[in-house]
Amino acid sequence: MDPIAWQAPANPGYQGAFKQNNRLADVELLSIGNEHGPEDMDADASGAIYASVHSGWILRKVPNDDSFVPWVSTGGRPLGMDFDGEGNLVVADAFKGLLSIAPDKTITVLSDHFEDSPILYADDVDIAPDGKIYFSDASVRFGAEENGGTYEASLLDVLEHSRSGRVLVYDPADNSTKLLVDGLSFANGIAMDPNGQFILINETSEYRVHKYWIAGDREHQIDTVIENLPGFPDNIVPGQDGRFWLGLVSPRLPIVDALADKPWLRKVVQRMPAFVRPAAKFYGHVVAIDSNGKVLVSLQNPSGDYPVTTGVLETDDYLYISSLMAPVAARLKKDDKILAPQN
Repeated sequence: MDPIAWQAPANPGYQGAFKQNNRLADVELLSIGNEHGPEDMDADASGAIYASVHSGWILRKVPNDDSFVPWVSTGGRPLGMDFDGEGNLVVADAFKGLLSIAPDKTITVLSDHFEDSPILYADDVDIAPDGKIYFSDASVRFGAEENGGTYEASLLDVLEHSRSGRVLVYDPADNSTKLLVDGLSFANGIAMDPNGQFILINETSEYRVHKYWIAGDREHQIDTVIENLPGFPDNIVPGQDGRFWLGLVSPRLPIVDALADKPWLRKVVQRMPAFVRPAAKFYGHVVAIDSNGKVLVSLQNPSGDYPVTTGVLETDDYLYISSLMAPVAARLKKDDKILAPQN
């Protein structure tokens, strides 16, 4: 690890639009068998819901059944998922790269390199109306497989802060992979504008969300739409009525911010036993923003009973909450109170 000095913004904490609440406390827990870490969820045209879990399996829950069962294993660590127009499940697999899983469960590797650079940590994915597939490679420094897993590699990248993450685009028309954005400090969630004008990108280690324009007058330009979040943003997913759902996996860690401009000390910390190094704090928190970064909804559970919340799949009736570590999945019944703006 070769830490880079940076300036962490002062942590605003839980105030204003992020004022602490317990609106995420009453989630309904759904069985995922003996699995854990339902990191992302997506739904197919029939209403079946899929969850990617730590073991490498993708689980499936059919309508009118409240438990998830094994569907197919990638043999890696599937993270972000999205269905394409042909009914294939496109998966960002942190070990394998960008995959496509056909309805008959045939798995095809779409991309595992950009030019001569291997994709070491495919993280999240979303598909444009024109079929192009946008996905993040969280770190070119710390691959998920060779560093003991997605969580372990993410801690290394956060502590180094070398801004080695990137966003790539795969075009199925010619099977090409191109670079869209680089220099990101742990490139994470990707969310496509339903009209195909832009993508939103979570930059986890800098506590912010960017908007990258892929069409229109501002094509190829990038803006920061929300910054200095009170936690580490993970996935971001388009919801309903113009919402984009953002999962905050952990509150900000004071030691990480305090050591931001002390790279030599971060090296010392990394050499210490794992139990004294920075680690995610259990705290449930998901947020809905609009396309310009305005906070619409903030749902929290300070107890962390359902921990390390990575994102939300919104259906007509429920918010399905994903997690990096939980041994169950969770959902929250939608109503006017749940979707009410934070006071």
